[in-house]
Amino acid sequence: MRKTIFSLIGLVALLMLTAARVPTRAPAFLRPGDKVAIIAPASAHPYSIVDSGIKHLTRWGYQPVVGRAVGKRFRSFAGTVKQRREDLLWALRDTSIKAIMCTRGGYGSAQLLCEIPLDEFRRNPKWVIGYSDITALHSAEVCAGVMSIHANMCDPIGRDDSTCRALQYLLMGKMPSYKVPAHEYNVKGRAQGILVGGNMSVLTDLAESPYDCLNRDLISRFDVILFIEDTHENFQHVDRMLHQLKLRGVLNHIKGLIIGHFNDYRRENGWDDMYEMFNLYLKDSKIPVCYGFPTGHIGRRNYPMIEGCPVTLTVADDSVSLDFNMPLKYFKD
Repeated sequence: MRKTIFSLIGLVALLMLTAARVPTRAPAFLRPGDKVAIIAPASAHPYSIVDSGIKHLTRWGYQPVVGRAVGKRFRSFAGTVKQRREDLLWALRDTSIKAIMCTRGGYGSAQLLCEIPLDEFRRNPKWVIGYSDITALHSAEVCAGVMSIHANMCDPIGRDDSTCRALQYLLMGKMPSYKVPAHEYNVKGRAQGILVGGNMSVLTDLAESPYDCLNRDLISRFDVILFIEDTHENFQHVDRMLHQLKLRGVLNHIKGLIIGHFNDYRRENGWDDMYEMFNLYLKDSKIPVCYGFPTGHIGRRNYPMIEGCPVTLTVADDSVSLDFNMPLKYFKD
């Protein structure tokens, strides 16, 4: 009995030590009736997307509240920088709001960060939900020490499929665990670390800024697993971005690499497949690398990814597993 007690104490101490070494903490999970803000930090969108988000968040048991700038338009953006920034600050500072869902990506989220210090995210920890251009907000959250959710936004969340259910359960506090088929280019191995990443172009644009989640301090002090995805990019641009990651030392420090979907690109310069190009540079990697992981611009197969969360990546002969291991410490109401 005494041996069992000491074993349990040791396990708890180990978990607490692991949690203490995690650079981010999780915001409070949602409860029925909680308010979820809907904001538009990037490109303009049809209001039907907002209606879809309101409908499905309500069905999940939450109370959606819509930002004042939602529905506005300034050129290709969903309002001016000031209007969009004010909505983001409102959603962060309003203590009754427990999570923030974005309407869509496109372009423009990084514009909001120029006058928002990281302390705003640190003092007001909330789940930010979105992908694509919303990667800028996720990266800022991680730099501020707050976890964030790379996932579908207002419109796709209404689909009754495993991807949307995973997001619904995640907001309630149920950690996801994914297992997907192997890819011919995979590099086998097992790694543990903090998951960060998202849209490759946006991550490149944030390089060496205060909002860069791939900054030297983070990747040198903590084990990091990187995931990347993109759309409508040509081979030359992706090649440049990949080499920028190498020149910055990112590829030499990360413990694992998850390559999501790269779609809607032109075949050019002798290349037919984007993964083939990645494989040319990564096939001899000393870390596990997986290809075709269901994250990115693929609708029904855009699995929710918790940015800043400890994960275990296992790349085996016949499958790839990604398990999320939430530490003990998290922000409370």
